[in-house]
Amino acid sequence: MAATTAEGTLAHTMGIKIVSASGAEVVATMPVAGNIQPFGLLHGGASCVLAETIGSLGAALHAGLGRVVVGIEISATHHRGARDSEVTAVARLAHGGRTLATYEIAITDSAGRRVCTARLTCLIRDQVPGNGAGRLGEGAGPLGEPGVTGELNSAP
Repeated sequence: MAATTAEGTLAHTMGIKIVSASGAEVVATMPVAGNIQPFGLLHGGASCVLAETIGSLGAALHAGLGRVVVGIEISATHHRGARDSEVTAVARLAHGGRTLATYEIAITDSAGRRVCTARLTCLIRDQVPGNGAGRLGEGAGPLGEPGVTGELNSAP
C-alpha cells in the first residue's frame, strides 16, 4: 500500500508518501531533493514536517472515528545530514491514551543510517457534534485524517 498525501497540503508539496499506517506504527518516505537547506543537506524543518505528518496520522488512527487530533509538542534531534535519494520515517506509538498520544519517530537515510529522532505528542479531542471535524477535518481522508488519500491498511 502506498497512499499519497492530498494536493494542496504541505506534505504533498514535500513529496511525502505513506507506505503503511496503523495506530501503532506509520511508515513513510520523503525525497531529499526539493527539501534541502542552502548547504545541500536535508532541511531540519523538512524532517519535522515528515515526523509531524506521520505522527499525526498515527494519532488519528489510534483515536478512531469521531475524534480529532492536534499536535501540541514536537522535538527533534538531527544526527547527520542526508544529501540524496529519500529518507524513510517510522513513527511508533510510545503512549496511547484517551486524550494524548505520543509517537517516537526515527528518520533514516537510504543507507539505513539515522538522520533524525523526533517525538510528537498530539491532543485527542471529541469531534464537535453536527460540525464534522470542524476546520481540522476539512478535506479529511480515511478515518478523518486531513490530507491523506488512498486506502490505509495495517502494516504488513
